Amino acid sequence: MNFNAPLLKPFRILLFPFSLLYGAAIWIRNRLYNKGILRSTGFNLPIICIGNLSVGGTGKSPMVEWLLKQLQNNTKVAVLSRGYKRRTKGYALAGENTTAVDIGDEPMQFHNKFPDVTIAVGEERIVAIPQLLHDRPDTKVIILDDAFQHRAIKAGLNILLTNYDNLFTRDWFLPTGDLRDERKSYKRADVIVVTKCPAKLSAEEKETITREIKPLSQQRVFFTTIRYGLPYHILTKNQITLNTSMEVLLVSGIANPLPLKKYLQDASKTYYEILYRDHHIFSIDDWNDITARFNNIPTQNKIILTTEKDAVRLIKFGQALENYPVFVIPIEIQFLFNSTHQFTDIISKFITDFSITT
Repeated sequence: MNFNAPLLKPFRILLFPFSLLYGAAIWIRNRLYNKGILRSTGFNLPIICIGNLSVGGTGKSPMVEWLLKQLQNNTKVAVLSRGYKRRTKGYALAGENTTAVDIGDEPMQFHNKFPDVTIAVGEERIVAIPQLLHDRPDTKVIILDDAFQHRAIKAGLNILLTNYDNLFTRDWFLPTGDLRDERKSYKRADVIVVTKCPAKLSAEEKETITREIKPLSQQRVFFTTIRYGLPYHILTKNQITLNTSMEVLLVSGIANPLPLKKYLQDASKTYYEILYRDHHIFSIDDWNDITARFNNIPTQNKIILTTEKDAVRLIKFGQALENYPVFVIPIEIQFLFNSTHQFTDIISKFITDFSITT
């Protein structure tokens, strides 16, 4: 157990007894699935599961978006998420009038960026999949967002993400650490992706991390980094370029804002921050705090910057946004070590082979 992991703060160590109880419950649950006492259900179409062993911050949304960009023009693909922090229950299908309140911030982000892709949410995915297929019978591939630990469904391809700054190999069970599943559960994955790596990760460190993960013979390990795009206005979508004469107020409620903060250190003159908990629902009092803080920045060359996930929760302020330069910074993943085609081939082969065998 590594108590020096980035998120293992001293007060969390005091919760170690609860971690033992949590870990025991997870161990029993996994043994029940492994012995077939609890059963996983399969479906007669390719299902790709994106997930992790820890809570938040590993880059699942950028990975889902990357897959959608690869697949949307060649096949009918759908995304099924839990819809965390939404104010509805049960199965819901994104439509023309859907908001983040209805389906959650990340599914809403997918719906905004990929309006022709089927986006659905449902806490019980084993119930939601038949409903999705009833509503969209032409669906050929389903991407399960954040479902690696939900073993009720047997996915055909499991992609496990782990953060470079907090590898699952160095973590511990909640609440002392961030693990919500056993470390050895990585063996269920077909592909392991180390996310949010430095853009100039060395080949030596790549090999060191790979040895630490100890992939099985059939598993592939990939490394990705984050690439930031041009910020665009939350309403007009007009783009700007960050520069070192600009001051930025960062407003964010995401699990791990550290990479974005590091980026702003180099991309702006200075930045200020108002940070909230992951999936935070912004209130009018929050908006008033944001604008007051922004107005107190003593320069004219300044903007409010937020993430795409936060933007779908801020857009509700409507006309109030017109009076402020609120910009959204997009991110996408970039595969390191010229491995993009290798990863793409795994996805394509899985879908093709599934079609042939069925």
